[in-house]
Amino acid sequence: MFWIQFAVIIIALCFGARFGGVFMGMAGGVGLGVLVFLFHLSPSSPPIDVMLIIIAVVLAAATLQACGGMDYLVRIAEGILRKHPSRITFMAPLVTYVFTFLAGTGNVAFSVIPVIAEVARESGVRPERPLSISIIASQQAITASPISAAMAALVAMLMPFNIGMGSIMLVAVPATMLGVFAGACYACRAGKELNEDPEYLRRLAEGLISPPSERKETTVVTRGAKISVILFVVGAFLIVLLGTVPALRPDFVVDGTTTKLAMTHTIEMVMMIVAAAMVIFCRPNLDMIVSGSVFKSGMMGVVCIFGLAWMGDTLVSNYMPFIRANVQQVVTAHPWMFAVGMMLVSALVLSQAATTRLLMPLGIALGLPPAALVASWPACNGYFLIPSYATLIAGVAFDTTGTTKIGKFVFNHSYMIPGLITCFVSVASGFVISSFVL
Repeated sequence: MFWIQFAVIIIALCFGARFGGVFMGMAGGVGLGVLVFLFHLSPSSPPIDVMLIIIAVVLAAATLQACGGMDYLVRIAEGILRKHPSRITFMAPLVTYVFTFLAGTGNVAFSVIPVIAEVARESGVRPERPLSISIIASQQAITASPISAAMAALVAMLMPFNIGMGSIMLVAVPATMLGVFAGACYACRAGKELNEDPEYLRRLAEGLISPPSERKETTVVTRGAKISVILFVVGAFLIVLLGTVPALRPDFVVDGTTTKLAMTHTIEMVMMIVAAAMVIFCRPNLDMIVSGSVFKSGMMGVVCIFGLAWMGDTLVSNYMPFIRANVQQVVTAHPWMFAVGMMLVSALVLSQAATTRLLMPLGIALGLPPAALVASWPACNGYFLIPSYATLIAGVAFDTTGTTKIGKFVFNHSYMIPGLITCFVSVASGFVISSFVL
C-alpha cells in the first residue's frame, strides 16, 4: 500500500508540473484528498509556519519593489557588468547570487537576466555562458539566504539539535559559492565562441536579430528607492544577528517553562516591521505592492507549499516505521543518497522550501546526523533537471542569439552540466566544511 500511495504523490507532482504555476499546489491538494478519503490516511498538520514566513518575506520584498528598490539594485548590477564585460561569466552569477541572498527569492533574477544577455552580446561573449550559470547561482543562493523560506524551515527543524542559523550559514554560504564558482569555470568554456556559433550566424544572415538596443537614458533614482534598499538590508542583517546570537531574542515563561522566541516568529516580525518602515519612510503606492510580480509569484509559492508539503507530510507521518525500516540503513551508510533524493524531488516540486519541508523531517527521523543534513541541503536546488521553471525559460527567451537553448531531447539543455557541477561541488564542499563547523 505504501508504494501505491507513493505513486499517487508522484502522479500528483507530475500532473502539477505539467500545468505549472499555482496548479502545483492544487495538484498537491488533490493528492492529499486521495490519500485521506480513498486510503484513509490521517492528515498531518499543514506547514503553517513556513507559509507565514513566506508571506512576511514576500510582503517586504514586494514593498521594496514598489518603492523602486529593485530597479535601483538592477541599475547597480548593470553598472558592475558593463564595467567588467570580459569577466561577465564570473561577475553575472555573483550578482544574481548576491541579489537572491539579500531578497530571499530567486525571482529577483528576472530583472537581471535581460541585462546579462544584452551585456554579453555587446561584449561578444556567448550569452549562454553567463546566463546558464547566473540562473543556477540564483537558485543556490536560496540555500544560503538568511531570509529565505527554506532557511527558516531548516532552522526550525534543526533547533532541537542546537544548530542555529549562524552555523547553517557557515556551511551553506561557502559551499554554495564554491559550487557556483566551479559551475562558472565550466560555463566560461561552454559552446563555440559567439562569432563562430552557426545558429547566431544564421540569425544574423537572415536578419532575425536586430542590432543591440541602444542604452536607455539613466533613470533618476529616488531617495525612497535608496532608503528602501537600506531598510531591507538592515532587516536581513538583523535576522542573521538574531539567529546567530540567540541571547538577543527574548525569553518567555509559559506554564513554568522558559522558552526563547522562535526564529520562525523572529523572521516574520522583522520582515513585517521592515515592510511597514518602507511604507512609512518611502511612501510607495500601496496598490503596487500587491499587484507587483514579486507579490504574485510569492503568493503562488505559498499555495504550492500548502498543497505539496501537506501531501508529502501526510504520507511520511503515516508510514514512518516502514520507511525507517527499509531506508535507514542505506541512507545512514551513504548520506549522499539523501542528497540525490532531494535533488530529484526538487526537480518536481520546484521549491527549496517545499523540498526542505518534505524531506528534512524524513532525514531527521532516519537518524542522519545534522551535519549531513546541512551538507546535503544545497541539493534541493535541482530545478534545472527539468527545464520548466520560469527563470530557466526566461534565460532562453532573452537570449536572442539562440545560444541558450533546450535541446530536442529536453534534458540536453544549457543548464544541465553547469547545474550538475554546481550542485555536486556544493554538496561535496558542504560535507567537508560541516565536518569542521558542526
